[in-house]
Amino acid sequence: MKLTRLGKTLALAAGLACLAVTAPALAKPDTEVLRATLDNGLRVVIVRNPVAPAVTTVINYRVGSNEVPPGFPGTAHATEHMMFRGSPGLSADQLAEIAAAMGGDFDADTQQTVTQYFFSVPAEDLDLALRIEATRMRGLLSTEALWKHERGAIEQEVAQDLSSPEYISYTRLLAALFKGTPYATDALGTRASFNRTTGAMLKQFHATWYTPNNAILVIAGDVDPQTALKDIRRLFGNIPRKSLPTRPPVKLQPVSSETLHYDTDQPYGTAMIAFRMPGYDSPDYAAAQVLADVLSSQRDDLYGLVVQGKALNAGFSFNPFAPAGFGYAVVMYPPGADSAKLLDDVRDILKKKLAHGISPDLVEAARRRALASAEFQKNSISGLAMLWSQALAVEGRASPDEDLAALKRVSVADVERVARRYLDLDHAVTTVLSPATSGKPVSSKGFGGRESLASGKIKPVTLPSWADKVLHRISVPTSNVHPVDSMLPNGIRLIVQPEDVSDTVSVYGNIRNRAALEEPPGQEGVNDVLGQLFSFGTTSLDRVAFQKALDDIAADESAGTDFSVQVLSTHFERAVELLADNELHPALPAPAFKIVQAQVAAAVAGRNDSPDYLMGRAVRAALFPTHDPSLRESTPKTVAALTLDNVRDYYKQVYRPDLTTIVIVGHVSPDAARATIEKYFGAWKASGPKPETLLPPVPPNKPAQTAVPDNSRVQDKALLIETLGLTRSNPDYYALQLGNHVLGGGFYSTRLYRDLRENSGLVYFVSSSFEIGKTRAVYHVSYACDPPNVSRARAIIERDLKAMQSAPVSAAELRNAQASLLRSIPLAESSTDNIAMGLLGRATLDLPLDEPLRAAKHYAHLTAGAVQAAFAKWVRPRDFVQTTLGPAPR
Repeated sequence: MKLTRLGKTLALAAGLACLAVTAPALAKPDTEVLRATLDNGLRVVIVRNPVAPAVTTVINYRVGSNEVPPGFPGTAHATEHMMFRGSPGLSADQLAEIAAAMGGDFDADTQQTVTQYFFSVPAEDLDLALRIEATRMRGLLSTEALWKHERGAIEQEVAQDLSSPEYISYTRLLAALFKGTPYATDALGTRASFNRTTGAMLKQFHATWYTPNNAILVIAGDVDPQTALKDIRRLFGNIPRKSLPTRPPVKLQPVSSETLHYDTDQPYGTAMIAFRMPGYDSPDYAAAQVLADVLSSQRDDLYGLVVQGKALNAGFSFNPFAPAGFGYAVVMYPPGADSAKLLDDVRDILKKKLAHGISPDLVEAARRRALASAEFQKNSISGLAMLWSQALAVEGRASPDEDLAALKRVSVADVERVARRYLDLDHAVTTVLSPATSGKPVSSKGFGGRESLASGKIKPVTLPSWADKVLHRISVPTSNVHPVDSMLPNGIRLIVQPEDVSDTVSVYGNIRNRAALEEPPGQEGVNDVLGQLFSFGTTSLDRVAFQKALDDIAADESAGTDFSVQVLSTHFERAVELLADNELHPALPAPAFKIVQAQVAAAVAGRNDSPDYLMGRAVRAALFPTHDPSLRESTPKTVAALTLDNVRDYYKQVYRPDLTTIVIVGHVSPDAARATIEKYFGAWKASGPKPETLLPPVPPNKPAQTAVPDNSRVQDKALLIETLGLTRSNPDYYALQLGNHVLGGGFYSTRLYRDLRENSGLVYFVSSSFEIGKTRAVYHVSYACDPPNVSRARAIIERDLKAMQSAPVSAAELRNAQASLLRSIPLAESSTDNIAMGLLGRATLDLPLDEPLRAAKHYAHLTAGAVQAAFAKWVRPRDFVQTTLGPAPR
């Protein structure tokens, strides 16, 4: 379960800011979108998209933190949590079993004005997802006993967010910009308010607001709209509508200029200048979107601070609400930099914009990128469902096309007017997060806090009749992915998967590499320097000209050992030409090298002292032998010693076609794709022997324990990890993955979630994973909890692992895990990006491209005994390396 808040990347924020202005409709109204409103007021939108045999449902309740009772800021969020604790006719255990067996792809989200519940399931299981949502709309169990357990988990979520200086600064920013309105607080809530909250209060909140006439149901995917609508009428039609309370008024007050200072545990500092901006309801909203996109352009002056070496990153982000929003210019800088001077530079840039106007060329570039953005929305089933939910439930539109139409009408004059009105430096809130160290890790030989815990009994769950028969079905799914696989004469492996759900093409490439093995001694950091130099253009196009060429075709491109380009299919050849030019002929200019070298050296200095990095290094040092390549470390000294010739030599050594795989997915034929790749990548040649890219095998680790202090955290982040003696080709791989879905792979239905969250409330999240490669493997469990509970949680984890080794899992657990893994296959193909990355990942591991279907056959026939034997053979519960980040665990 998640909350929508500021802590999203600049790239995502910029992407949201550049929605299409001249794009065609996102769907054909008569054939691809079905709308209906039931007699009880439930609004329904069904969008057909056959990219995969999967569907996403999003039930949007138009209630959030704005509607909570005074003094109880987390009520909407707590109600969201209790929606997973059961409803009349559907217990929490039943819900968990069903959701996991359908593939385990479900979540929820609480915002200021909306609470959303999502399911992504195989298309054949749509009826189950709809039954769950209809049942939950009717009521909550929300007993005091259930709330007592869930309160522990939600309070751990509060502790998790309060351990983030970025989150704390966000809440203070809201309070400053929206003082006196419901938007002055976010949806999270506080421990104090949760301690006063009762199960009855949450039940009443649900009864008041969770009504069909306050909900919008969006379905997207491979679905017959008319059939789905009949099912919706049958399941939701008799739920009565209710009168809704009056929503609290929003009376915006003037913003007072102020500056907020915080320390951060990040390896870099962040400085922001935030402004009150238009909201969804404002006629200026579309122009504000374009303004944000222009200010985030790599051809604009804000990003110029990066090019000049003054900042590590820079841009502008826009976060709208209904009555108003906020935008902020943001710069990131290394430790020791003068944030005040950098903020002065940002202010000068914004003043220049206000005085001299906005570039018409950049406004036009935003229009072109908008066309691609709208078309690319068709490539993801869940993304399409969320896009329609955002438009209808959050923004109050009739369709996402309304935003596109408004953006189409935006002129340069509109953008300049909005800039003058809203970029008001006299009424801006400035936030500075300064990097601060927290001390050195403290290590010991092993875990000393063992507890004797009796193993919890696993109670069988009797499913409702409507779910039992369906979920008992264990069958290998079919796949729509049938790529064309070929090898170019120069050694490039080319994989092409045609898709016609949109007029777009995505190209992803990978060069097998391992900096820890390929960087020459004394040149640690050369890989990072080279990676940042790709953005400075090619030998034929300088940085600005190259970016303009991308803007002209609305292409998103990146180069490096991982490279990609996404573009409308009409510009496919030009996009590949630009990608190849950047990848094969990077400019690597000497002036840029000096700037990047200094930036990387400063960034490395901050990184090496940051708590997150120290935690990762402590883990590697405890797991691997003293001279393992993974322990090599770049330092400011090694980076400062680099020369441009070192960078060029490293490029020649690492970047070679015979280590390269390119995957193309989209509206292009395999023959056309190959011809284009050969035209622009075909002359690329390799010289000399291939470098080694596989890390050597490692022996089993010994138990160890390290506490890494982090003064920013109130909660401990804990990692238990150990090396394993198998590789990806070992047949036990499948039994371990299946067993992990019993142990920790599917929310409440798994043993770890049940014991650590549902029954004890010790953690908000826990995850376990096997990462098994071609030469080495690790198993890890991660969780976060209050410091006094680190040892108690670990003892439960060890107990559950030993239970996996000492007795077979139950028949019901085995079946549920099999169903979850088998049904996750079509979900993994529900976007073109997922398809591309899956193919590329399998190629990198030298696996068959149809490995998911081969794995499905293994999972369908594995026994409980095989799972027990694999866990007994490979997992060593007493040999964990334990590393914590935060206060000293107790």
